[in-house]
Amino acid sequence: MDTPATLPPFATHTVDNQPSPFAPRDLWSDDAALREAVEREGGGAFAARLQRYGAFAGDELLALSVDAHRDKPRLRSHDASGRRIDKVEFHPHYHAIMGAAIEHGVAGLSWHEPVPGAHVARAALSYLHHQSEPGSSCPLTMTHASVPVLRHAPALADWMRKAAAPHYDGRDVAFADKAGLTLGMGMTEKQGGSDVRANRTVATPIVGQNAGGDEYELVGHKWFFSAPMSDGFLVLAQAPGGLSCFLLPRWHPHGGKNALRLMRLKDKLGDWSNASSEVEFHNAWAQRIGEEGRGVATILEMVMLTRLDCMLGSAAEMRMALSQALHHTRHRRAFGKPLAEQALMRNVLADLALESEAATALALRVAGAIDRAPRDPREAAFARVATAIGKYWICKRAPAFVNEAQECLGGAGYVEESLLPRLYRQAPLNSIWEGSGNIQCLDVLRALAREPDAGQALLAELDAARGRDAAFDATVERIAQALATAAPLPEAQMRSWVERLALALQAALLLRAGSPVAAAFCRSRLGGAHGLGFGTLPDDLDFVALAERGVPV
Repeated sequence: MDTPATLPPFATHTVDNQPSPFAPRDLWSDDAALREAVEREGGGAFAARLQRYGAFAGDELLALSVDAHRDKPRLRSHDASGRRIDKVEFHPHYHAIMGAAIEHGVAGLSWHEPVPGAHVARAALSYLHHQSEPGSSCPLTMTHASVPVLRHAPALADWMRKAAAPHYDGRDVAFADKAGLTLGMGMTEKQGGSDVRANRTVATPIVGQNAGGDEYELVGHKWFFSAPMSDGFLVLAQAPGGLSCFLLPRWHPHGGKNALRLMRLKDKLGDWSNASSEVEFHNAWAQRIGEEGRGVATILEMVMLTRLDCMLGSAAEMRMALSQALHHTRHRRAFGKPLAEQALMRNVLADLALESEAATALALRVAGAIDRAPRDPREAAFARVATAIGKYWICKRAPAFVNEAQECLGGAGYVEESLLPRLYRQAPLNSIWEGSGNIQCLDVLRALAREPDAGQALLAELDAARGRDAAFDATVERIAQALATAAPLPEAQMRSWVERLALALQAALLLRAGSPVAAAFCRSRLGGAHGLGFGTLPDDLDFVALAERGVPV
């Protein structure tokens, strides 16, 4: 090591006591909780493919994501000659990211290889991808989730096939000229937000010799129009028979651009690599999917799948934040020893590892339920209620988790050259997108009140883990008593109830899996041995073992 006496003139310092670069890392091999959850939920046959993507995500994808976020998408409404083009331009690395993700199955594996476990493997791919490049997860998620909706319209079979295909084509060309497609979504309007029945966009049936009964022209405005560079969009509009679902393509099926006008791109807190927009429809051509007046029911399958990806995304953000915190503190020394060996830091890191594993377990459990739902009515019922529970809780925990990880890095965690500021900007999104916390809690209340099989499936999941931990058993007993009463749970208390249900579900999963963190989770989260923030675990736990379970040394 150089000393002041051996340094050349004007060299003011040496660089030491700094971590080595984080990448390259194998995000699959490093993550025991993910590997075990995938195997448990039936996706083990895809392990080799997941390992390949984990290695890619922890190296090349991380590098590509830097420019994709730094060079934000730009709207070009007109070309140099004044012609309207409504084009969104991206850094080339964005297209490289989308191509790699789609070719590896992040958007379509569930559909182009429809075997048991495919939904679980696709969820794991999404989880790995989101850790390194969260912005592109939005169009990948919507493309994946659109396929069940497109099935409701036999005339859109080619759209469904191309949306599921492992091919990416970022060109702004017509549907017929592409082997693979991406899909966006447009539900939100200024006056309604989550209340989509307040939508005012009007859909008028097209009549005439060449028109089918399901062709319409749309006039209206969308306040949030996700991924406006996509090839087509699922939208809600008011038809003569009520609120209905439509596919609105970027290009008119009879030639030329559709009458879709991009008004502006949203200037968002985070999610910088992805474009979100406001749009207007000027008699834009669209094809109805499902019956008139059944728009919400038709698009619900898409919403359920996108909510799963909100869960996966938040769990992935936690996972990457944990990895960054562990990497830094293991290589940074303070007060004579590595940060990771300081007593308080050990508590913080162990607590973060505990939270991360529980989030991953619940998100993958919901993915497994969705995978098995077509063959198992109880799993379908469980998926309906657990999706809303998990979406509320995991997404709500992510911002505080990422901020705690930033604190582990100190000032370095607040600087853009680290990954933490990007994760911190991204963290609030999933709790807002696809229904905020209150919407999720109301969905849980509705499911428990109107669908007895949902409550039964939930209790069966909890009952299967009884007898392993006293604090867990006491929690389940209180939940069972509340659900057994004839009166519905009080609406004003639903956040408190959903929190209890989420913690109980996470504990049940960890206990049944025999996870090394299960006892600590139950003791801290259910038994009261925990404070309001991270780093408040009881001091007789094995902090080192918990942290090494999170990311091995």
